Amino acid sequence: MPRQVRIEYAGAMYHVMARGNRRADIVFDDGDRKTFLRTLGEVCKRAGFRIHAYVLMNNHYHLLLETPQANLSVGMGWFQNAYTRRINTRHRLWGHLFGGRYKAIVVEPGNCYWTLLDYVHLNPVRAGLVGEKEGLETYAWSSLPLYLNEPGNRPDFLETGMAFEVSGCSDDAEGRRGFLMGLERSVDWGNPTQAGVVFGSEQRRPDLSVHAALRRGWFFGSQAFRENLMSKLKIKLDEGGRLKANGYNGPEIKDHGQDVAERLAAAGCEYFELKEGELGNLPKSDERKALIASMIQRQTTVPLDWISERLKMGVRAGVCRSIKRHRERVKQDEGMARVEREIMSTINS
Repeated sequence: MPRQVRIEYAGAMYHVMARGNRRADIVFDDGDRKTFLRTLGEVCKRAGFRIHAYVLMNNHYHLLLETPQANLSVGMGWFQNAYTRRINTRHRLWGHLFGGRYKAIVVEPGNCYWTLLDYVHLNPVRAGLVGEKEGLETYAWSSLPLYLNEPGNRPDFLETGMAFEVSGCSDDAEGRRGFLMGLERSVDWGNPTQAGVVFGSEQRRPDLSVHAALRRGWFFGSQAFRENLMSKLKIKLDEGGRLKANGYNGPEIKDHGQDVAERLAAAGCEYFELKEGELGNLPKSDERKALIASMIQRQTTVPLDWISERLKMGVRAGVCRSIKRHRERVKQDEGMARVEREIMSTINS
């Protein structure tokens, strides 16, 4: 079966979901759950993602995710690989953690976005993990409890403005209570397995089934949204109605990670007064190059091949060793940490 085409363009909104390999668990304890959220925060910083909603279950996760740059594949590839490595290391496992590629469909803003926001937050109800008397916010591993916090008590990667806007709620104590009550009213406790799938309001019901769209579709929205996507991105369908693999990217694809990486490389070279032509004459493990490489790897999703070529550091394995040695030195040398902060300040100013 051919792979589903990834539709990527700046400002796209997606519902993203992935399950464990053979539907096995992807978390084994709360330490793993914290690692998942830490890694999610890191990919948002590296790739510029904005998370509008998330839920982490034992054997799968859901994200409602916005990409200001057209870089879904790069960012999600880094995220799942990094999380897999961390879990395998922590539990002395090996091999695949996730069952193939993640599923991603494009989401239309407005009511369809709101529908999927509820769908994500009500996943624990459908799974029988939250009962009527417990309160929807008692499931700790979703973004719903964070929506009910004051803005200053939410992680930087969580974007809540659009959700409060489409729900007609303000982001104050009263508005947050209304946000939760609206979600509670959408649950039929006589049939909790359909929470977020069967809707009580015709105004909020899209013209297609949530489950059908998420399992088999490539977009979630109106016919007009579909036609606009196909026209704007020059999407074509084959005779079976499947997306063709050519012409699905927007006209101006820009990798957020590579843009930040280039600025870090330039800022680091300027700080150390290194000219571009001199990089190849320096030892591959030069401490200045290792410092710049470490910052690029920590702040972006660019591959080691890119770092190696840009800084003239030789093979990928050598780059890894140089970065590892540098990070060990930083733990003992506050001066190196200060240099990194000074370089970062030049690209953030």
